[in-house]
Amino acid sequence: MTRTSFRPGRRAVVAAAAALPLIGLTACSTDTGEGPDLGAEGEDGEEGGSPLADVIASGPVAAEDAIAASPWATAIKEKDQLIRGGTVANQVFSLASTSGGQPTGFDAGITQLLARYLLGEGGEEKVEYIDTTVETRETMVQNDTVDCVIATYSITPERLEVIDFAGPYYLSGTAIQVRAEDKDSISGPEDLSGLNLVTQANSTGIQAIEEHVTDPGEVTTLPDNESCVAALKQGRVDAYVLDQGVLLGNSAADPEVVVVGEPFVDDPYGIGLSKESEGALDLVNTFLQEIIDSGTWDALWAATVGEVVDGEAPEPPVPGDLPA
Repeated sequence: MTRTSFRPGRRAVVAAAAALPLIGLTACSTDTGEGPDLGAEGEDGEEGGSPLADVIASGPVAAEDAIAASPWATAIKEKDQLIRGGTVANQVFSLASTSGGQPTGFDAGITQLLARYLLGEGGEEKVEYIDTTVETRETMVQNDTVDCVIATYSITPERLEVIDFAGPYYLSGTAIQVRAEDKDSISGPEDLSGLNLVTQANSTGIQAIEEHVTDPGEVTTLPDNESCVAALKQGRVDAYVLDQGVLLGNSAADPEVVVVGEPFVDDPYGIGLSKESEGALDLVNTFLQEIIDSGTWDALWAATVGEVVDGEAPEPPVPGDLPA
């Protein structure tokens, strides 16, 4: 388990909206771990003045009585830190800074806004990021290793049986990734029959393949995103099936793999919370509704997604509108 604490630093977010065409997205080497440069820092390396930094710095702060009414929030306030489970290796949604600043990405932005909401001004700098995987997320929520998980975390009925989800806060969808040379021969699940596929263990990609791909070849499940991408690039599989948010991050990091077609299964992202965390679910849903009502969600989209995709911000999802 990796614990990484990030304090003041760069807060630019690189994000991509599901089901929208990417334009002008610069592919970057996976050796550097750097995403498209959205100008989070000035030429002298000093933070400030970027649209994303302004969005987070102007995010809402919860009233004192709202914090006091939530034992979960009160505990976070007392330790003066939000512990977030997730990843800092996703090129689009949450990527560690190479300069020692805070992680960037749409999920990273939601995390920092939530920390500010709970801890007050400057709270966005008081986040501890702990690595989770698709196989450890529920356990780490249940045993209070983390306060929450924000990690392109798809809300499913099965997961709702063991943990709570605030949100959804973002709508993605299951999609397909292939090697760049195969992008013209595969465009949807109907093209995957007879092909060898890979997805992450314990992910929504497993069910998506079962329900939407007729007579696939061998279906391999691997423990993490990096292993799946390696299997694809090495030719051990023909396509990688998972939610589009993760796959877009791979494409941004590596021009050898591309996302093809449109999502064919809806994937709403939620914030994972323990069922035993009293007052957490209502407060986090209130936070999400506040950033939507105040225009902060749209501003976050414009400062991040709007930099790399065409069109206006989509209608935000409705917090509390969970899949049956």
